[in-house]
Amino acid sequence: MLPEYPIQVWLCAVAAVVIMGVAKAGFGGGIGLIATPLLALVLPVSDAAALMLPLLIACDGFALNHYIKSFDSRSIKRLLPGALVGISVGTFFFKFFGNHEQILRVGLGGLALLFVAYQIGRNSLHTVINKYQPRTAEGVLMGVLSGFTSTIAHAGAPPVIIYLLPQNLPRAQFVGTTVVFFALLNLIKLPPYWALGLFHSDIFKMTVLLSPLAYIGVRLGVFLNKQFSDLWFNRVVYGLLVLTALQLITNKLFFFDLF
Repeated sequence: MLPEYPIQVWLCAVAAVVIMGVAKAGFGGGIGLIATPLLALVLPVSDAAALMLPLLIACDGFALNHYIKSFDSRSIKRLLPGALVGISVGTFFFKFFGNHEQILRVGLGGLALLFVAYQIGRNSLHTVINKYQPRTAEGVLMGVLSGFTSTIAHAGAPPVIIYLLPQNLPRAQFVGTTVVFFALLNLIKLPPYWALGLFHSDIFKMTVLLSPLAYIGVRLGVFLNKQFSDLWFNRVVYGLLVLTALQLITNKLFFFDLF
């Protein structure tokens, strides 16, 4: 039996999964971050995060086939211990505020706005951080931040990028390191999500139904890569992310009032 959700839930779910697939196809800037906030407009934050996790793991498995031999093991060893701490803190956050949906929504919206702010100022930020050679302590700290934001919103990329960029890794190794790190991170998040009771039958059903759309999103991303530049595509997505974040924070679903 199919989950009985309103039409706006399915519309957001389809859009979120397709965008995630497009992001996995190579568009820069971490546009896949919009998936969880978009779903959180019409679902509880915990359901939105739980729905995206299995789909992300499936995409990780596909990406690992291409990058499993191209990653920087030293960076993984530095980032992962901190990430475990960050996941623990994120799990506590979900447990403590699980019954306070508006706090979760405001937190998720705030993370989304911080991400957009990071994207706007990242060139200047990267110019500064490229002057420093990151040490073990920085790797652990960025791992903590990545683990926390990834647990809450699957938005752990910026801290990892900040840590990896100054190392001037070859492109394939840079991408491979992020792929391997987040593949491990997403698998590690499974037991806490399960222990928190975030997975339930409707989540599993929607995951199965939406899985083919991830592949469609990847194919669409390949096509869009040939037609449009990252710059304008990302600007549109970041504009939607800002709107989505503001709706989460204000608790007003402007365009869904039409349904």
